This record gives sequence, structure tokens and C-alpha cells, in this order.
Amino acid sequence: QETLAILATDENSCVRYWVAQHPNASQETLSILATDDDRSVRWGVAQNPNTSQEILKVLATDEDSFVRRGVAENQNTSQEILKVLATDEDWCIRCVVALNQNTSQETLAILATDKNRDVRWEVSRNPNTPQETLSILATDEDYDVRCAVARNPNYEKQTLELSSVQYDALKKLIESGQDETLKGIL
Repeated sequence: QETLAILATDENSCVRYWVAQHPNASQETLSILATDDDRSVRWGVAQNPNTSQEILKVLATDEDSFVRRGVAENQNTSQEILKVLATDEDWCIRCVVALNQNTSQETLAILATDKNRDVRWEVSRNPNTPQETLSILATDEDYDVRCAVARNPNYEKQTLELSSVQYDALKKLIESGQDETLKGIL
């Protein structure tokens, strides 16, 4: 760790980045690198699974969206911090929060109402999204969101079952090869 602490002060930002990513970097070293002028170094700290929640909380408010995204990508980021990032102005960050396995079901339910379809799509893909939320997303105006719900392995089987009338109609459409028509049904 002493060598890493020395390398953390290297003039080359690439060296500092690799220290920030190192699994043996001390919290003291990560704390220093979290204030680095180079955003890639701060991003490295944000993505390090050993970075403390205290440091991640500070980086979650970084002025650079690249750094905030790194916090959202970190699978060890707390649900509390992810909840804050779920309100970020940058939709890309909200997408990453929606896909993070550590995001709470409460936060996923909130993100399911996001105005951005990509955020809702990521919520639909998250295996931790609650059934009630998936049921709402199953009626989303966006085709891709509905498809993601249908592909979610945790979505209840009975919700996907069709009535016999719907099944017959769908079977006829598939047999006729009218793929474009299917988009409106699925």
C-alpha cells in the first residue's frame, strides 16, 4: 500500500487511474484520488468496488457526469446513493441506476415512470424489478420496453399468458408473416 500511495501522486494521470482501480488501494489513497483534477482518475475511484460509501457519496455529486456514472455502475454503491442518482439530470446515469442490481425496488418503481424510454427499458431488464412494476411496464407505450418485460426471467408466467382468442389471432398473424403487425400486439 505504501507503493500505491506513492504512485497516487505520480504526475501521469494514467498511473493515478490504475492506482484508483487497484483492489489494494487504501481508503486514504482513494480519498485523495477522489479529488484528483483528472476525471478519469475520479471515475476509477468511483468504480473501485472497495471504495467506501462515504467517498462514493461525495463522488455521486461530482460535477462531471462521467464520474457520477462510475458511481452508478459500482455494484457496491448503497441503495441510498443510487436513490439520489436516480434523480440525476443526465438520463444515461438514470439508465445505469435502473440496471444496477443493488437499486431498491422502490427506486426502480420510481424510475419506471421516467419520461425517457431508455430508462424505463433498463428498469424492465433489471431482474430485481418488482412484479407490480413490470406489470405496469408491460403496458408501456414503447414496444422495446414491453419486449424487455417479456424477456425478464422473473416476470410472472400467468401475466404473459394469452386468452384463447388472443392466441388464435397471434397464431394467424405469425403464420401470415406479417411481422410489422406483431409489433403492435407484443
